[in-house]
Amino acid sequence: MNIRKALASGLLLTLALSAGAADLLDTVKQRGTLKVALEGTYPPFNYKENGKLAGFEVELANALAQKLGVKAEFTTSEWSAILAGLQAGKYDVVINQVGITDKRKETFDFSEPYTVSSPQLIIRKNEKREFKTLEDLKGKKLGLGQGTNFGDMAKAVGGIDIKTYPGAQEYLQDLALGRIDAALNDSLLIPYIVKQTKLPLKPGAPVGELEKSGIPFVKNNPKFKTAIDKALADLQADGNFAKISSKWFDRDVSKPPVAK
Repeated sequence: MNIRKALASGLLLTLALSAGAADLLDTVKQRGTLKVALEGTYPPFNYKENGKLAGFEVELANALAQKLGVKAEFTTSEWSAILAGLQAGKYDVVINQVGITDKRKETFDFSEPYTVSSPQLIIRKNEKREFKTLEDLKGKKLGLGQGTNFGDMAKAVGGIDIKTYPGAQEYLQDLALGRIDAALNDSLLIPYIVKQTKLPLKPGAPVGELEKSGIPFVKNNPKFKTAIDKALADLQADGNFAKISSKWFDRDVSKPPVAK
């Protein structure tokens, strides 16, 4: 075989393999399972309770798999390696609050967003003052967790007395006791942590920009993209998404938080 014929044969083989490459949807359907990766250490989204996975995203994954006509098969991974594992084909999707960013979209395709969140204030239930923005906290004491991005937000405003704490339990306790004027966390986590602490606190106004999270998967799987988006839309339409969401967050997390 001469070089020209060899090149032609190679090209035909490549085209044939490309044409025969299965869309992820076909692979999932044939296998009968949707391989889902999550951390398993991120309550209330996903965590282990009595040795079993639980949380909002665990229930969501099971519901999505059911809509696809398959079962969810879970793998846990540290956050630092979870997207690399997806790229390497270790699982089909990651359902773990993955923010939809331009950088990530260079490597992965995403479903439509299933959560929308923003930084949000936490205040006392009997708070009479109006804190609608971070600017309203100038000259006041704001509590937040050590090492969070919220500290940079508050510093950028200037004039806020920032108090940092090891975790939410500590600053929420100080807030309830009146030692600080407000606290700051992610809007999706606030109802859960307030409920867990049972302190006389409530969600305040959302501040900062919205962030949307979706389900990433390997690029060039258009049938899967259509199917996973339809499954999400169907869960919204039949009320099951709102039911699962309200169980964990007391609201529909696919919609932006409402200002107080």
